[in-house]
Amino acid sequence: MSTPPAEPLRVAVLVGSTREGRFAPVVTKWLAGQLDQRDDLRGDVVDLAETPLPTVFPAFGQQPPPGTEEQLALVSPRLAAADAFVLVTPEYNHSFPASLKNAIDWHNEQWHGKPVAFVSYGGRSGGLRAVEQLRVVMAELNATTIRNTVSFHDAWSRFDADGTCTDPAADTAAKALFDQLAWWGHALRDARSVRRYVA
Repeated sequence: MSTPPAEPLRVAVLVGSTREGRFAPVVTKWLAGQLDQRDDLRGDVVDLAETPLPTVFPAFGQQPPPGTEEQLALVSPRLAAADAFVLVTPEYNHSFPASLKNAIDWHNEQWHGKPVAFVSYGGRSGGLRAVEQLRVVMAELNATTIRNTVSFHDAWSRFDADGTCTDPAADTAAKALFDQLAWWGHALRDARSVRRYVA
């Protein structure tokens, strides 16, 4: 008797840069194309430039400022529904964008017991210093970061004028990343279905 195929994992792709003239849409479009080739993963791109979140947090135990819940409603349910995440980040001053940290900090339970992968881009470092700092942050939020990454060094030279990636190694890296994300995503989703995650 064959085992029925598992329901595809829901993967939230969180686009971290909101800077004017950002390169993030080029990288994200490529990533979404890679994701579309998978039968085991279903993507949902959450672009923080299109769904900006408040930057003023309420005091502990207090209600958020007016309008906050409406803004969060455009993002929070999508993160809660996700089985796994991919964070797309550039590197700003050896770290990741404040907009991405803000989105992470507005949420907590949404990250618990779920795998997180990273796609970074930048100059010579390829955004890897941002990724290393994000690993520490996500560990504090009870998420599991996977080892494999996709990193675009000198990112502007890796895509042509139409936004097509010209580096075949990137496709190979994306497959390895998604293979690993899928393994962890299924394992952790199965575990959460058996018992509630305790932070």
